[in-house]
Amino acid sequence: MTGVSLYSVLFGLGLVVGVGASFSGLGGGFLMVPLLLFMGYTAQKAVGTSFLGILIISVSALIAHNKLANIDWRAGVLLGLGGAIGAQVGSRLLINVPTEVFQKIFAVILLCLAVYVFFRKAG
Repeated sequence: MTGVSLYSVLFGLGLVVGVGASFSGLGGGFLMVPLLLFMGYTAQKAVGTSFLGILIISVSALIAHNKLANIDWRAGVLLGLGGAIGAQVGSRLLINVPTEVFQKIFAVILLCLAVYVFFRKAG
């Protein structure tokens, strides 16, 4: 894949993930990471690259949702602080996980999430 077409694919991927993340609140990593793995990234590089993309998408979505008054700032800050600490631990754990094992773990997490969402009662 040439540099220009690779960048076009990555930009398009970001566009799709941005819509999905802003719409669903799932952050985008559930889409970005598998696609980056498919493109040949290692697990560590896919996760790290995904977080950079998510940061940019999240700031944009935060601005949009703030304009719509859809934010509980206290809850969001507490979630973010806890998540920031957890992210430091998780990134160090990922160093020791081979990409093949990561793919299986990630697939199980996505499958469990899909089953939960499918069978959860709306309410």
